[in-house]
Order: sequence, then C-alpha cells, then structure tokens
Amino acid sequence: MLDSLLIKVGNSSWSTGFRLWPQRHHFAADIYMAENTHYDLIVIGSGPGGAALAQRLAPTGKRILILERGDYLPREEANWSGQAVFVEGKYQADEKWVNKDGGTFAPQLHYNVGGNSKVYGSALFRLRERDFDEVEHAGGVSPAWPLSYQDFAPWYDEAEALFHVHGRRGEDPLDPGSTAYPFVPVKHEPKVQELSDKLTGLGLHPFHLPLGILLDQKEDGFATPTSVCMRCSYFDGFPCLLNGKADAQVMCVDPTIRDYPNVTLLTGAYAERLDTDASGRRVESILVQRDGRQERYSADTVVVACGSLSSALLLLRSANEQHPNGLANGSDQVGRNYMRHEMSIVMAVMKHVNETVFQKTLALSDFYFNSGDPDYPHPLGLIQMCATSHADQIKGEAPLASIMKHLPDMPFAEMARHSMDFWLQTEDLPIPENRVYYQNGQVHLDVTETNEESLKRLKAKLEQVLSDIGWPAMLIERSLYLGKDIPLSGTAHQAGTCRFGTDPSTSVLNLDCRAHEVANLYVTDASFFPSIGAVNPTLTIIANALRVASIIEARL
Repeated sequence: MLDSLLIKVGNSSWSTGFRLWPQRHHFAADIYMAENTHYDLIVIGSGPGGAALAQRLAPTGKRILILERGDYLPREEANWSGQAVFVEGKYQADEKWVNKDGGTFAPQLHYNVGGNSKVYGSALFRLRERDFDEVEHAGGVSPAWPLSYQDFAPWYDEAEALFHVHGRRGEDPLDPGSTAYPFVPVKHEPKVQELSDKLTGLGLHPFHLPLGILLDQKEDGFATPTSVCMRCSYFDGFPCLLNGKADAQVMCVDPTIRDYPNVTLLTGAYAERLDTDASGRRVESILVQRDGRQERYSADTVVVACGSLSSALLLLRSANEQHPNGLANGSDQVGRNYMRHEMSIVMAVMKHVNETVFQKTLALSDFYFNSGDPDYPHPLGLIQMCATSHADQIKGEAPLASIMKHLPDMPFAEMARHSMDFWLQTEDLPIPENRVYYQNGQVHLDVTETNEESLKRLKAKLEQVLSDIGWPAMLIERSLYLGKDIPLSGTAHQAGTCRFGTDPSTSVLNLDCRAHEVANLYVTDASFFPSIGAVNPTLTIIANALRVASIIEARL
C-alpha cells in the first residue's frame, strides 16, 4: 500500500494529495526496482501537454504515473523580483548548450511541476483557421496541417474551460471560435483603454487578450476581495506567488492528484531513456534517475510531454539496435524542424506617464496575414501587450548602456513609468536544419532565422501606429525577457521537433500523435506541430492533449 500525505499547495482552494513511495527496493543490475512499478499509463512531463492529458484520463480509474524531472517551483518573495527572475534567471535550468556557431548559452527551460507554464504569460489563443492551411511568407512556405481547424475546435472549447480563459468572442477578427469564452475579458486599465480607443479610431481592431487567469473581477475591473489573482504588475513572465495564473500545475496537476488516488506524481524523476522490447515496436520500460540512483518503471501506454526540445532529446537518448538513430526516428525527423517564433519584446518609452499596473490585456491582429503595404504583400504577425517594466529589469538589460546616451537624464524607475511594453511575434518556418541533437555528449541547438524581415516590419508597424495616434515612442528591445543572457528567441515557444503526419518517411507521429514506429508511444507537447502560426502555442498544446487523451481512453 502507498502511504498518503495531504499538504497545502497555493491558496486555500488547492491542496495536493501525494502518494509517498515505499522505501523497500530490490537491487538488480545496479538498478533499483520499486514495488508496484507497472502502470496503465505513464506521462513524462507535467507541463500543459502532459498535465492536461493526465487530468482528463484520471476519471478512468486507471493507474497513472506522472514523472517530473524537477520539483515544485518554490513559493517565495523572489517570485516577484525582476532581478531574480530575469537578470539572474533564478528558476531556469542550470545547463549550457551549444549553438550553431559553437558558442554556449543557457537554455530558457524550467524543470518544475507545471513545466514552462509556471513562467508563461497565460495568453491562450486558438490558431487562426488559415494557420492550418499552407501560408506563403516572405521567408518561405508554412506547410498545411494534416488535420483542419474543425478537428481541433471542440477540444479548444474544452481547453478554454479547463484553463479559465477570459476573453470576448467577436472582437478579434481572426479568432475562429464560435462559442463564448467561459469568463469575461480582463478589463483594460485607463491608459490601455485609451490606447484601444485610439487604435480603433485608426480603423484597427484591438481586442482583449484571451488570458488564462484565476481572476474574479468587480464591475470596475479590480479584483474582488476573494479573487486568487489580484491584478498585480508581476503577471506574465514571473511565477505567480498567489497561484493565480492558470498554469498546468494549478489547473491540472494539483487538483488531479488531490481528487484521484489512482494518479501519482513523482518529482525529481529524470527519464534517462525509453527501452523497447526485442521487436522495437513497444516501449517496455523507462529508466529513471532519482535521488542519485536508477529505477525502472513500465506502462501499457507511455506519453512523452517534456517540451519539444527535451522530448526530442529523450527519443534521441533512447537509440537501440532496432532504432539506431533514436527511438521512433526512422525518418530522421526527430529533433528537426524546430520552431520558436520570430519574437521581439519592446519597451515603448513615451512622453506621457503610464500608471498601468496590470498591462497585459490588449492585442492587435490586423497585420497577422497581411502587412497592408503594396510593396510587401506578406503576413507580419501578432502585436500584444506584456507585463509592465520594472526598474530592476531595465537596469539589467545589456543593450541599455548604448541607448542611455539618448536618455541621459531619465533614471530607470522614471523610464519604467513612461513606458508601455509590447510583445511582437511573427511565424517561424520549419526547416530541417533547425534542430536539437547530441554531439560529443553535449546538447546542440542549431537555429537559423527564417522570417526576420517580417518581424522587422512588424516592429516598424507598431512604431508607426503609435506615432499615428499621437504617442510617438522610442522602442527599446527587451533582450532579457524570459531569458538570462540570450534573446527570447532562444528556446521560447518551442515546437515542431516530432511533427505529425500521414507519411512515416517525413513525420515522426501519426495523426493520433502516436509514433509511427512504436505502438504504445505518444507525444503530446508542441513537438507535433507542422507549423506554429504567429500566436502563442499553449492553448493548441492543451487542446491536442485533450484530443489525444480521448484516443488513448478508447484504447485503455
């Protein structure tokens, strides 16, 4: 029998039931074998793709094990420190990878319960309906998906309800959703509302960002006394000290292990490799490193959801005689076609003061598929607002030394008071050369920009729009946002390393996101994306995980 322990996680609404592991182990071939190590389902990774799937399958009563290589992200005052989170990268993985030029960098990965969603911005968009078709960009062609938007539509509905998405259907002209959002939009503060009105006056279509957030609002938009979220200025790339962000831990992992004794979470459990049976057609066991020793676990069905980069690396580490180039890699596509959006975070420094606290409430998609310029008939992408700048973040930005000569009399705190912050993203195009792989025992990530000109023009479009509404601004790049010492484009919004398709020679997964070559292996993070569009990928990850869960449920 497994013992149990009930502890508090987050606010009083969320508690976590842990099944503690028995301390008796059997030693064989230098690997410890814990009792009761066979499960109906093992999910590797507790981010959105793994956690959403596990919570949907929990009511089946099947024995489910979630393996998470990290632990719970500490709840501490540093959660809301720009210096700790952005400048020091306190919660990022302590790793060094190699880029295509041979230099090293620290990947922006977070090994925690909830995965990278612990520090995501909670912007939960549906891919546009046209994103599922072939789209021609200045940098190349974005391939069509083997399934259409309609195949995902009901799962998007379920995903929005699961992650408490706040929004207003009909404002965004490109939003393909037909049912109302489950929660009303997060209300704009006065300066953001003024921006929205001015953009509308130009004939543009600003809309409320669809946000996954545990917010109860009063009529004036402020949080109610009992709301988990209090609309603070530390939303977005910060961990939420109050657990008011709808992340995978808060919305899926904690309530699932609290309510379903058949689901167990094992933290500090690094999946070293997947071993197959003699035929190579089934995963037979998972070799796990935990507490300085190796353990083996097995399951009838295995789901990999470590994030696109880590999932691909796990499959590559699992090479064997039947799969010499990596598990499920007969197509040589595992790790390839890596995408992460062409992104730019800019601080628009203006003459007027911006007293907005909760700033991330507005977006603009008018230039998503068409620049509007006769000389450049190509898609640009999405403009959205992000969290308010803080003085310690600005001070830590490496490029600021070169621009301080333009603002010599403006202290960092004053610069923050006169700024609005915008997140720009353009579609990144899949090419085989953009890939993650091992070489000489080191992780290599090769990235070549594919759509730079569109991002440059999107930034110019924002600058022109701000000027047109009478708010001329100096746009300053925020290179540290969600990073430590490299630009955001390093590993954010990772996707595409195990894409799905109908042809086993050009794809890793079939349309059920099951490996073509391994009958009981599924992948449910953004690895399966054939293209990434120009909206944040998390809602599509969740929707697909729910879709795949329904398929696995039928097999279970």
